[in-house]
Amino acid sequence: MQTLRTVPRRLLAGSGALLLSTALAATGTPVPASAATSVDTIGYVRLAHLSPDTPAVDVYLTAPDAAKPKVFPGVGYGVVSDYFELAPGRYAVAMREAGAPESGPPVLTTEVAVTSGDAFTVAGVGRHADLGLRVLNDDLSAPAQGHAKVRVVQASVRTPVLDVAAADGPTIANGVQFATTTEYQQVEQGSFRLRLTGAGGPSADAEVRLTGGAVYSLLVLDAKQGGLTAELRRDAKGGTVVPAGGVDTGAGGTAGAGLGAYPLVAGGLAATAVAVTLLLWRRRRRTTW
Repeated sequence: MQTLRTVPRRLLAGSGALLLSTALAATGTPVPASAATSVDTIGYVRLAHLSPDTPAVDVYLTAPDAAKPKVFPGVGYGVVSDYFELAPGRYAVAMREAGAPESGPPVLTTEVAVTSGDAFTVAGVGRHADLGLRVLNDDLSAPAQGHAKVRVVQASVRTPVLDVAAADGPTIANGVQFATTTEYQQVEQGSFRLRLTGAGGPSADAEVRLTGGAVYSLLVLDAKQGGLTAELRRDAKGGTVVPAGGVDTGAGGTAGAGLGAYPLVAGGLAATAVAVTLLLWRRRRRTTW
């Protein structure tokens, strides 16, 4: 189970949470640090807010050769951006409370070292009182023929230790603790009814279809109205990153919320894209894109 590097506790003062390129989730726009003209000279990064009790934040991404950061305002829990392309290098990630002045000190910071051909998820995880940023290595290499790869991203505090298994099928993961991510595992392609269970917490079902050659992340979240919700994101197909991301399925459990509780995760909605574009235009005096 991956428990990847996190920022020092001294940086966890105050409030704040994590990140997510709200604009990128809606528009799929890449954020180039410098000209990256070949797939052999770019890496992939996406951002995620996975802290259930942390309010929305403004996220700042600073490229190594940029005078000003890219700013993604008002990012809330459950939002995961699409992958976007970056030139290799070390990028600083910082977050402030939503609406806080850019000149103020960040409440969380970390770095992600982008390397050619590799993919990463920078995620804010844990409870608000013990928040951290983690950089997850996303192994998007193709699985064996007739198989898919899937991992579990556990962001539900209501069921802090989670088991995921298919009815009459394979076990995906056992004992996944809150704020951790499992390793990818290969499973045969096909349609499954996944059962998400854990002692002392609510359960949920998710109908999923795993396509041969694809790589998936199964996000488990606290639903807004109680219970759990699960979202299966297709991250890669045939060893190639899926830049537009895509939510293949959702399950509301006892909440009945499903994807509707997290509309930005689905992305690609024209109305959202227009709204974000107008918002960013109006904020131009305060942020640089």
